Amino acid sequence: MKIILTSMITAAAFAAAAFSPATTIWLDQPATVFTESTPLGNGRLGAMDFGGIENERIVLNEDSLWSGSVQNADRTNAAAVLPEIRKLLLAGKNHEAELLVNRHFTCAGAGSGRGRGANLPYGSYEVLGDLRLKCFYTGTNAATNYRRELDLTTATGTTEFSRDGVKFTRELFVSAPDQAVVLRLTADKPGQITFDARLDRPERFKTEATAPDELLMTGAMTNGAGGDGVKYAARLRVLNQGGTISAADGGISVKGADEVLLLVTAATDYERFAKISGRDVAAAAAKDLNRTAAKSFARLRAAHLADYQGFFNRMKLELNTPDSSISCRPTPDRIAAQNLAADPSLAVLYFNFGRYLLISSSRPGGMPANLQGLWADTVSPPWSADYHLNINLEMIYWPADVCNLGELNEPLIAYIESLQASGAKTAKAYYNAHGWVTHVLANAWDFTSPGESASWGATASDTAWLCHNLWEHWRFTNDTNYLKQIYPVMHGAAEFFCDMLIEYPTNHWLVTAPANSPENAFIMADGKPAHICLGPTMDNQLLRFLFGACIKASDVLGVDPDFAAELKAKRDRLPPTQIGSDGRVMEWLQEYKEEDPHHRHTSHLWGLYPGDQISPTATPALAEAARKTLIARGDESTGWATAFRMGMWARLQDGDHAFKLLQNLIKPAAGTSANGTRWTGGCYPNLFDAHPPFQIDGNFGGTAAIAELLVQSQGGEIRLLPALPSAWPAGSVSGLRARGGYEVGVGWKNGRLVSATIKNICGDGRCRVVYGNRTLELHLKAGETKTLNAEVL
Repeated sequence: MKIILTSMITAAAFAAAAFSPATTIWLDQPATVFTESTPLGNGRLGAMDFGGIENERIVLNEDSLWSGSVQNADRTNAAAVLPEIRKLLLAGKNHEAELLVNRHFTCAGAGSGRGRGANLPYGSYEVLGDLRLKCFYTGTNAATNYRRELDLTTATGTTEFSRDGVKFTRELFVSAPDQAVVLRLTADKPGQITFDARLDRPERFKTEATAPDELLMTGAMTNGAGGDGVKYAARLRVLNQGGTISAADGGISVKGADEVLLLVTAATDYERFAKISGRDVAAAAAKDLNRTAAKSFARLRAAHLADYQGFFNRMKLELNTPDSSISCRPTPDRIAAQNLAADPSLAVLYFNFGRYLLISSSRPGGMPANLQGLWADTVSPPWSADYHLNINLEMIYWPADVCNLGELNEPLIAYIESLQASGAKTAKAYYNAHGWVTHVLANAWDFTSPGESASWGATASDTAWLCHNLWEHWRFTNDTNYLKQIYPVMHGAAEFFCDMLIEYPTNHWLVTAPANSPENAFIMADGKPAHICLGPTMDNQLLRFLFGACIKASDVLGVDPDFAAELKAKRDRLPPTQIGSDGRVMEWLQEYKEEDPHHRHTSHLWGLYPGDQISPTATPALAEAARKTLIARGDESTGWATAFRMGMWARLQDGDHAFKLLQNLIKPAAGTSANGTRWTGGCYPNLFDAHPPFQIDGNFGGTAAIAELLVQSQGGEIRLLPALPSAWPAGSVSGLRARGGYEVGVGWKNGRLVSATIKNICGDGRCRVVYGNRTLELHLKAGETKTLNAEVL
C-alpha cells in the first residue's frame, strides 16, 4: 500500500533550518529502496533505517557474516606454463599468451563466480536480516510533517511524523561500547505505541520467541561446498513502558505503550581471519544483550556519543556561507540542484559523511570495510561485497590518516598480514617464487589466486598497492614499532617481485610478466584487443615505491642491508614512466591505442596519486603529460573513478578542475546531460556513492580528495591550500594530519590564506611549510603548536 505524505515543504524547510546543512542528511519521506535508507554502524554491527510509517524496516548487518569457506583455488602446476606465457609475450604474441593465461593461469574451479560467489566456496558478504515493525495507529489520517534524518555529529538516525494529532519519534544508533543496535520509540501522548516486531532474512534462518519480550534468530551460511559454514545468531529484546507485551508465532506484539526500547545484538562464529571458532553464537549474543538491557537509554546514548565523537570531533571543515534556499532543503533535492558553488555546505556534508562512514564501518579488531562498507540488504550483493584490490579496498582507507582517523586502519593492516600464508602458496604455485602475492579478488577466506579471466585477473601488483597503504600509515605516525610489524609483510612482497621480474631485452629493463593494466585493453597491430602484457606503467610505479619503501625501512630499522642493495639495483632497472608521442603518459611499455580511451581505471597515473612520483614541481614534464592524460580520459566515469581523478587533479594543483569532478561525484546517480547523453557515477539520495550500483569506495575517495585540495604533504613538505577551488573563497579546516607526524589547520578569506597552525604530534620537529611560491622552515618540539599568519607565509 502506497504511503502518502502531506507535509508542507515550508514546514520541512523550517525544520531543516534548525540543523546544520554540513552535518545533517535528511529526507521528507520513507525509503523505498536500500539507497534511500539511513546507514548506521559501530564497525561490526550495521543498520539501515527505511523509516516506514506503517511498515518500518531496519536492515541489519554483522561484518563477519560471510558465506563460503577456505578453498584451494590455486591451479596445480600453473607455474609450469609460465615460461611459455613469458616467451610469447616477449615475442609480441600477446593473444597467444592471453589464451594460455585463460586456460592455465587463472584460479581453479568457479573462483568468485564473477562477483556472484554467495553459493560457492568463494562466498559473499551477506545481510544479517531485517527488523520489521508493523505499526498500528488509532486513526486513519495520513502522516504529516514527516522527517527522517541522520545527524553526523551524533551518529544518530531520527524519524519524526505526526498522525491524528500525535507526534511520533524514533531514535536509532548503533553503539560500539555496548555492541548493540538501539532503537527508541516515543510519542507525545501516552498509550499510542502499538506494533508487531519480527526478525527475518531471505533464507537459512529460524526465529523463535525465547521470552515474551525477546526473539532469537539463528542459522548458518552455506560453505559453498554442500554444507554449513559460518553460524550466526541475532537477538531482539523489547522493553516497554506502559501498555502490554506478548510473544506468539515468532513475533512480539506491543500494545498501548508510552515508550519502547528495542535492542538488537548479534554474533557469528567467524574468527578473523578465515577461521571458525565454534563458539556458542546464541550465548554470545545473549551476553551482549543482557549487559545492554541493564542500562538506561540515557546511559547507552552517553556511552555511544563519547565513543563516536572521540573520532568525529577530531577535525572540522567549514566553507563559505551557503544559499539557504538550497542548503535547507532535503538532501536529495540538494543533490538534484547540482550547484555546489551556491551550496558549499553540501561538499562539507559529503566530506563529513565519508568520515562518518569510515568510523561506522571499520574499527580495530573487526573486518575491513568491504565494497559496501558494512551495509548490504541481500544474500548476494554486487561483486559479493568483497575486497577488490586493484584500487577499491585501498581507496576505502585513503581518508583514514589524513582525516585524523589513523587507528581505523587496523582492520586493513591485520587483513593484509593475514594474506601472507595463502599468498606464499599462490606465489609458489603460479610463479615458483618466494615471498607472497595476491591478485584482484579477496574475501574472508584467504583467497589470493588470480581471477577467473586474463582480461582482469592477472594483476599481481595489487600486492604492492596494499603495501602502500601499510607504508603511508607509517609515514603519518613515525611509529618504529609499527614499522617493525609491517616490514616483514613488505619484505615478503618485495621478495616475490624480485623473483617475478624478467628482463625486457630491448632496454634491459626488469618487468612484471604476465600483467594487466587494471581491466583495460590495448589494440594490437592486427586491430584486436589484448589485456595480458609485460610491465604496465602502474606496475613499474608500484614496484618503484615498494622497493624504495623497503630500502628506507631497512635503513630505519638497521636490518637486511644485502636485500636493500639488491632492491636498489633492481629499482634502477625498472622502466621509467614514459611520455608518448601524443604527450600523454603511456599506459603500457609500447605506445598502444586503448580499446576504451575513457576507461574508468586511470592506473598509469598511480604515481601522481596516491603515489608521489609525479608532481608539478619535481617532475613538471610528467605532470603536464598526466594533465593531458586526464583530459583525454574525460571527467565522466563511475563514482570511484571520478573520486580517483579528482584526487589527481588536486595533486596537479588545479582546484577548479577538481571541483568540477566533485560536482560530478555529488550529482544524482542516474541522469541525462544537456547534450542528451546518459551518465554513470554520482550518488544516491542517501549520499551513498554510485558505481553504479552502490559501491562505497567513491565516498571515501571523494573525502580523501577534498582533503587533498586543502593540505598536501608528499615530497617532504606540508603544502597549504595547494588546490583551493575558486568556488570556496572563504573557509577553514582544522585537525587534518600531514605525513611526518603533524596536525594542520588552515583559514582563508578571499581565496587567500589568513592563518595556519602546525602541531608536532610525532614528528622529528623539522617541518617545511609551503604556501604558493613561499617556503618556511619550522622547528617544533614534541607537542608544540606554531601559528602562522599571512605575513609569515
